[in-house]
Amino acid sequence: MDKRLLEILVCPVCKGGLIYLREQQELVCLADKLAYPIRDDIPVMLDSEARRLSLEEYDALRQRRAAPVA
Repeated sequence: MDKRLLEILVCPVCKGGLIYLREQQELVCLADKLAYPIRDDIPVMLDSEARRLSLEEYDALRQRRAAPVA
């Protein structure tokens, strides 16, 4: 995924920042609890294509994001 593209992409619902999950090939918006798929290296930023995060996924991502960087 192009780093420059990641820097400018925002959630289409709330215009908030996104978290890139390389292994899952998704861009996640914690504010809306949505995960947008990346297909063939192209982010699909459609609300209708996003999946809702489970509570467990949401909590894990929030904790990971809040962890101090060493």
